[in-house]
Amino acid sequence: MTPSAPIRVLIADDQDMVRTGFRFFLDAQPDITVVAEAGDGESAVALARELRPDVCLMDIRMPKLDGLQATRILAGPGVPDPLRVVVVTTFDLDEYVYGALRGGACGFLLKDSGPALLVEAVRAAAAGDSLVSPAVTVRLLKHLTAPQPSANATSAVRQPREPLTAREADVVRLAALGRTNAEIAAELFVSLSTVKTHLAAVQLKLDARNRVEIAAWAWQTGLAGGSARPGS
Repeated sequence: MTPSAPIRVLIADDQDMVRTGFRFFLDAQPDITVVAEAGDGESAVALARELRPDVCLMDIRMPKLDGLQATRILAGPGVPDPLRVVVVTTFDLDEYVYGALRGGACGFLLKDSGPALLVEAVRAAAAGDSLVSPAVTVRLLKHLTAPQPSANATSAVRQPREPLTAREADVVRLAALGRTNAEIAAELFVSLSTVKTHLAAVQLKLDARNRVEIAAWAWQTGLAGGSARPGS
């Protein structure tokens, strides 16, 4: 995608009205164009592979192939040249959200978040950033930091190869709270390139595929809430 080219978006949702509404708001933006719609997961995967859109908006509950499976196929571990998938859902079940995160989604949005946040999420994903709806962050935080039923469950939390620096921890905490790179830079009074450098370093330390996995780690360890020490 060249700087002047519009962001090409695929909308996957089994509800006609949702797809129509999303298309209306996105096509109204001068820098975004909807290139395809899909009413089920199988069609979404096929169209995404054929058209290679810049961003895929993916509902979770769809016929034939659900959004979690479709996300893993398009953006999951081991996928060469993965696509950028933003999950847009009502989040009836918190485990669905965590499953999408594990599957490689680069953003999460509630369907009732409004058109402004929808547009912002598409632009963030296309730029290599991510946007997590604040309401989603709260739900995930409650789910991922809840007491575990056994010691085996906590053993799955990854440990960094090296402890995070204080500044890296600050960047990770804000990323986990849904801030974009630009917002993190403004809040910490650093440059945008510095934020990207810190995130890249943390990604290596955690062996994470993307910033959403970094955020998940922050929620799991309590760093997102400010209760964990860097590298803990």
